[in-house]
Amino acid sequence: MDTIAAPSRRAAPRGFGDHLRDWRQRRRLSQLDLAQDADISTRHLSFVETGRSMPSREMVLRLAERLDVPLRERNALLVAAGYAPMYRERPLDDPALAPARRAIEALLKSHEPHPALAVDRHWNLVAANRMLPHLMQGADASLVQAPVNVLRLSLHPKGLAPKIANLGQWRAHIFERLRHQVQATGDATLAALLDELRSYPVPEGCDEHVEGELLGVLMPFRFRGASGMLSFISTTTIFGTPVDVTLQELALETFFPADEATAQALRQLHATL
Repeated sequence: MDTIAAPSRRAAPRGFGDHLRDWRQRRRLSQLDLAQDADISTRHLSFVETGRSMPSREMVLRLAERLDVPLRERNALLVAAGYAPMYRERPLDDPALAPARRAIEALLKSHEPHPALAVDRHWNLVAANRMLPHLMQGADASLVQAPVNVLRLSLHPKGLAPKIANLGQWRAHIFERLRHQVQATGDATLAALLDELRSYPVPEGCDEHVEGELLGVLMPFRFRGASGMLSFISTTTIFGTPVDVTLQELALETFFPADEATAQALRQLHATL
């Protein structure tokens, strides 16, 4: 006798209140704290979180602002509350983003003879100046095929890890930075990347005890290059007050020589390009 399979049950979409509660707890705020910040009553906020009351579009945006929710997730909050997304997400080659693209290219080029790169929200390489390929030499081909994840390239045993003189410090620095990003964004892909990076075997002789310790204000990046030991410090630049998801999630990583020997080696290398 034939049987008819019961239809599979799909998980019901999460309501706005569930999303809001998650972000409030992620920011370690009580309902009273958030209600005061957003200038609403605690009772009304409680009703919103339990689904007994639906917020206005203005209220959704106000709460998202107080919680410092990323633009991508603000769109998700709006949709969960029954409103259209507000922030556009366009590829970087979209004509509307041409001014931003030119600014990125100019910044990367102007940073030569020092390495600089731009990455997306998952640390995939978007653009770089002519100095970066020299740091990537010797990495396994699978790690330098697009999309190149710069954190995976940095810490993978077949990537740059064997060339990083202070690998224990650098691992701890990356793990802490990525942990903060996961906490701030709730991004599952970043959380999975952090787990993957932590699973990489540590080369023999690498001092791991620095993980979890306070490493100081400036974290050096000491790299064994073809021209000898190179020592860098790095800075991160993001777009101010973006209204586009892509631009908010873009970051420029710029490396500066930490000593004169590194500066001279980079100048000599740049002269050959």
